[in-house]
Amino acid sequence: MKALMKTTKSIKPAEVEKKWHLIDADGLVVGRLASIIANILRGKTKPSFTPHIDCGDNVIVINADKVRFTGKKLQDKIYYKHTGYAGGIKSITAGKVLEGRFPERVLEKAIERMIPRGPLGRQQMRNLRIYSGAEHPHEGLNPTVLDVAAMNRKNKVGA
Repeated sequence: MKALMKTTKSIKPAEVEKKWHLIDADGLVVGRLASIIANILRGKTKPSFTPHIDCGDNVIVINADKVRFTGKKLQDKIYYKHTGYAGGIKSITAGKVLEGRFPERVLEKAIERMIPRGPLGRQQMRNLRIYSGAEHPHEGLNPTVLDVAAMNRKNKVGA
């Protein structure tokens, strides 16, 4: 008599169904929002999650310039980069990045650091579109609106 076998079904790249999600980041906490988006991009919210396949959904984030930090992170959080030359380390605070030319980079870097490094992680990051304003050119795709603020009261500052 054959015993009951528990097998895990791995999906193939051709079987992946990708949806589009729209998230309004106005007033949301950066880290909490980034972890939710990273899970959607990886596909961990789906029952058919396969670690070595890009099975995540596409995410559109609007109002990325209006994200919030808790505590004193706006002044204390420092982003570092290196020019490649000796002594070429540069630093900038999170507040200056949000006031600067590309404020959406704060959220982009937070999400990027929650995604695995390598070819699969780069492919999953291509499924992310971040816009600093309220407008986006993806209306024709009919994205489903995801209300992150309603998921947990701590997701929104001042709520």
